[in-house]
Amino acid sequence: MEALNLLESFIRSAQVGSFSAAARSLGLTPAAVSKNVARLEAELGLRLFHRSTRKLALTEEGEQFFENAATPYATLRDAFAHAAQRDGKPSGVLRVTVGLGFGNEYIVPLLGDFLARYPAIIPDWHFENRAVDLVGEGYDAAIAGGIELTEGVVARKLATAYIIAVASPAYMAGRAMPEHPSDLAGLDGIARRSGPTGRLRAWTLRNGAGQEAPAEPSVRMIFDDPEAMARAALLGYGVALLPTPHAARWVASGALIRLLPDWSAELGALSIYYPNKKLVPLKTRAFIDFVVEAFRKKRLAALFDPR
Repeated sequence: MEALNLLESFIRSAQVGSFSAAARSLGLTPAAVSKNVARLEAELGLRLFHRSTRKLALTEEGEQFFENAATPYATLRDAFAHAAQRDGKPSGVLRVTVGLGFGNEYIVPLLGDFLARYPAIIPDWHFENRAVDLVGEGYDAAIAGGIELTEGVVARKLATAYIIAVASPAYMAGRAMPEHPSDLAGLDGIARRSGPTGRLRAWTLRNGAGQEAPAEPSVRMIFDDPEAMARAALLGYGVALLPTPHAARWVASGALIRLLPDWSAELGALSIYYPNKKLVPLKTRAFIDFVVEAFRKKRLAALFDPR
């Protein structure tokens, strides 16, 4: 087992490119990961990494060792995980990543029922609004939209998300309700900046008749988080083009008004992603099935569909 621990530190460091990132995913300190890699190097008689204060890079020998070791290690890790299941019941630490706002609103409330059904599972949930390397960072599952299906990752669709225009009743008081997306140009816009590109997001809305038109409120403020945009809209700062998972509860309560009710833009599938393994750990399979069932029972797919 000690050799596997040393190998785990090496493989994770090679996958994520730093001891610090590897340590976060393994629940260790960077010093412990570095020490494990150094011990592995000593046992092998090889230098596996070029180390500098700015980056970590594999040596030629390290690249060859990683190529030879990564797949067998993953197979052994899965075998140990399955053998360690208690009486065939799901157990262990479950590492899941999910967006901050979406996770708080829709996933955390499922926790009570999940733990009651699977008391031997310990959720280790990471709330972050970024694209993650599911395999490289060691997550068991991710709930998100738009994750690229790279080799070794599969997805089960939960729902389709859409973009809709919303504003608070206070903001719209005394203002004419827009009848066409072009009418949004006369209203204050709460715009969103794309994290990966740094550009402002632009949306083209479509109505039930199949007509399309750009939605371009006058930019009044810019955020990079849809939950912050929703909060700004609730405070009456202007019009926001929000994903339905972030807008649905506020529209249902009347705190936000849906503008242009016949117009929306399809944002894409919201899915649960997990590593594609021959032996999917029981804890991961249990979580996937539980979330899929919960979405069905709560009819969240219908809630997120504005059509």
